Amino acid sequence: MTAVVPWPGRAPVVSRRALAGLLARPSWLVAATVACVGVPPGGSGAAAGDGAGVQVTAGDCASVLMVAAAALLVARGRVAMPRRALWAFAPLAATLGVTTVASPDIASSLPGFVRDVQIFVLVPLAVVLLVRDRRDLGIVFGSVLGLGLGEALYGIWQALTGTGASIGGANVRAVGTFGAADVMAMSIVVGFAVLVLTAFALVAPRYGAAAAPVALAGLGVLALALLLALSRGSWIALAAGVGLMLVAFDRWLAVKAAVCCAALGLVAFGLLGGGEIVQRYASIAVSVSAPDQSVSDRYNLWAAAGRMWADHPVTGVGVKNFPAYRDTYAGIELSSGSETDDPVNGYRRQPLLSPHDEYLLILSEQGVLGLAGFAALLGAVVRGLWTRRDVRDPFWLIGAAFTAFLLVNFLYADMGGPTCVLTGVLLGAAARRAFGLRRPSGPGVAGGEHA
Repeated sequence: MTAVVPWPGRAPVVSRRALAGLLARPSWLVAATVACVGVPPGGSGAAAGDGAGVQVTAGDCASVLMVAAAALLVARGRVAMPRRALWAFAPLAATLGVTTVASPDIASSLPGFVRDVQIFVLVPLAVVLLVRDRRDLGIVFGSVLGLGLGEALYGIWQALTGTGASIGGANVRAVGTFGAADVMAMSIVVGFAVLVLTAFALVAPRYGAAAAPVALAGLGVLALALLLALSRGSWIALAAGVGLMLVAFDRWLAVKAAVCCAALGLVAFGLLGGGEIVQRYASIAVSVSAPDQSVSDRYNLWAAAGRMWADHPVTGVGVKNFPAYRDTYAGIELSSGSETDDPVNGYRRQPLLSPHDEYLLILSEQGVLGLAGFAALLGAVVRGLWTRRDVRDPFWLIGAAFTAFLLVNFLYADMGGPTCVLTGVLLGAAARRAFGLRRPSGPGVAGGEHA
């Protein structure tokens, strides 16, 4: 019998080749991180998001590997830190450190410091370093679109089969893989996918006659999922992002799109009558004169955050300390929490741990110092996008629309849940386009930068 002798060193050679290929196109690590955002959270209690602790998701774990890979490439001299990125992210990191040290309870502020540095500094910076050219941006945005379409299809199935989150006594609210514990997450993910697909739908004629119908069909799926998610805030922010994109690309097209959307809205209203969907979105118009309980709670939380800032104007009450000061500054009209229910997680009462306004959250917890650091980052991205604007470039359109979406969404929402990592990734992608993409060069060698 002839013995079969394995080829010495074959496995290590294959591994080295795979590693070399990954380092040559490390944007696939970013795409993998995006895909991990949709992994359903496991466990219960704090791990499932009841507010009792820090929720660690698969996306968080993947982001750690992504940041480590970026650090390794920097240490090996394979990529260089753009100077514009340092000027954008350094002020935010510094103000976070100062406000954490100035916190009345530093121990309770440390988890919030780590989380904010992760989402607003480390993850975006890693994306800036790992994304080098237009192909890399295409990989990242393609992964966002894939995640959004997957969540949309699952959310539609939930609404049709009555396996979604409970609203009005029926489990018909589309929440995707995130469950009722993160009831807003699916709408955020699908909203980001709408921005990506809209940008490519605008330039679809470049890719053949079938490209535009396919893109419009995809947008129809995403829009239906957003409708069934019953998320009023996501529609408002999405309207701002898509509106900016359309106006920048073609003003006449923006007018026609607005007319079509209005007509479709009237048709939907006629078909659905007084259903839950129509009532949900009609409540946007009366949110000031006759707010429901969720909107009333939000107004009370905003007032509480304003009072905290008035008493602690410079450095706030400390990162992640809003819940500890909430009852001291809130009125008696504030409810004890919101209720969620779905077939997977069951009934839960979610505590109100933030003012649901990112700007007020930063002002109350970090004062004007923290807001200045946050404004420096967003200002650098906006300025870069403006100076390198190209309204025919889908990547620029996505970056500009995402920034508009974020700025509007932060007026009535804040960072939280499993979509934080995805927001950090897209912030990094927008920053990469704003700071300039690298010119093609040899494998693993960073070239100069261009728009």
